Amino acid sequence: MDEGMLRCGLQAAAQRLPFLPIRAGLGSSVPQFWAGELQTVTSPYPAPGGGYETLIAMPALRLDAAFAHLNLGDSHGNAAYTGIDPYFDDLFLMAAERRFLSVERIVATEELVKSVPPQALLVNRMMVDAIVEAPGGAHFTTAAPDYGRDEQFQRHYAEAASTQVGWQQFVHTYLSGTEADYQAAVHNFGASR
Repeated sequence: MDEGMLRCGLQAAAQRLPFLPIRAGLGSSVPQFWAGELQTVTSPYPAPGGGYETLIAMPALRLDAAFAHLNLGDSHGNAAYTGIDPYFDDLFLMAAERRFLSVERIVATEELVKSVPPQALLVNRMMVDAIVEAPGGAHFTTAAPDYGRDEQFQRHYAEAASTQVGWQQFVHTYLSGTEADYQAAVHNFGASR
């Protein structure tokens, strides 16, 4: 499945549709890879050159829960990104039954709408069940322009996850304490490099 198919499946779920038609994946090994899980549909409308197109019926990717992280939000769940790419955060939230949002900073609604252009207001309160202020909440990935990817920590995470003992140590060091414990452990990791 490629990015276009993922987006289409999330859009179908967000719209509460069973599927959406898409061209992506046609003429590739994607249908064979998914071994009958993907079906095709024939368009009921003629194509510009005549005939009726066969398309993949991308199934809705319904999620039990979604967790997203943005730069700014208000206490009601309205939120905006301040970087250059909104990713699929809005689609993940709309495709899910339970929706949780963390933001770098919670501000008053008035400040939120004045801080960013309207197109950056990606998430509205009807798409969110709970919101929390979590500075650094996207670590070790990016929340541009607030911070970039922490490549060293990401490698550390991948190495730790490759063995049972490594993973247990990672959980003990980073995930078993409070937020302050986590932040201190990440700081110590960075300082040791």
